[in-house]
Amino acid sequence: MNHSFVDFHCHLDLYPDFASAVADAERAGVYTLTVTTTPKAWPRNLEVTRGTQYVRAALGLHPQLVHERAEEISLWEEYLPQTRYVGEVGIDASPRYYRSLEIQKQVFERVLSTCAKAGGKILTVHSVRSAKTVLDLIEQHLPVDKGRIVLHWFSGSKSEARRAVQLGCFFSINSQMMQNDRGRALVSSLPLERLLTETDGPFTQIAGKPASPTDVSRTVNELAILGQKSPDDLALVIRQNLKLLLQAPAAGDGHSAYSV
Repeated sequence: MNHSFVDFHCHLDLYPDFASAVADAERAGVYTLTVTTTPKAWPRNLEVTRGTQYVRAALGLHPQLVHERAEEISLWEEYLPQTRYVGEVGIDASPRYYRSLEIQKQVFERVLSTCAKAGGKILTVHSVRSAKTVLDLIEQHLPVDKGRIVLHWFSGSKSEARRAVQLGCFFSINSQMMQNDRGRALVSSLPLERLLTETDGPFTQIAGKPASPTDVSRTVNELAILGQKSPDDLALVIRQNLKLLLQAPAAGDGHSAYSV
C-alpha cells in the first residue's frame, strides 16, 4: 500500500467494528481523519485513535443533527482543547433540514468563533445547498491565520469555489463527486494545490460495500485522469497538500500532528 494516500473525511465510528476499521486504516498507512457527528462520541474516538500514527479523530456536531442536539455545543466547546481537528460541522440547507437553518447558522458561527479564539484548528465542513452562507460565516469569524477550512464534498458553483480558494479553503474530493459532468467540471476547476481526497465512508459505496480509507486509491486514480497526471504523481501532490495544510500553527493535544 502506498503510504501517501489520504482520506481526510470518513466516519469510522459508524462502521460495524470501529476499532477494527481504525486498525485497518493504520495498517494500510492511509492518513485518515475520522469525523464525529456528535460530541458525545468524542471520548471513545479519542480513546481508539490515541496510539495511532496515521489516524486522527475530529470533534464534530453534524448540521443534520443540530435540530435535536444544539445544546451539545457546550460539550463540544469543553472537548475542543483535546484536539486540533474539528468535524463534521457546517450547514445543511436541503429541504429535510431547512427548518433548522437558523439554529444551524448559530451553532456554526459559535464553532468558527471558538476555533478562531483557540487558533490552529483544522475544520472539515459540510455545506449542502449553503455554500454562500458557509463562506460568509467563515469570512466573518475564522480568518485564515486563525485556522484552516477543508470543504468536504463541496457542491457549490464554480464562482463559490473561487471565493473559497480566495478565503484559503481546501477541498476534500470523493469518487462520487466525479460521477457526472457537472461534478467533474467543478472538480477540474479547483486548484490542484488545494485538493485532498476523502471517502465519506460509510456514506459512499465501492462495489456495493461501504467505502473504507483504502478505497481512496480509486479517487486518486479518477483525479489523476481528470488532471492528466499519473496516479503516483497525483498521490504525491495530495500528500504534499496535507503537509501544507498542517503547517498552520497548531493548538491542542500533542497527538494532533501527523508526520507526513
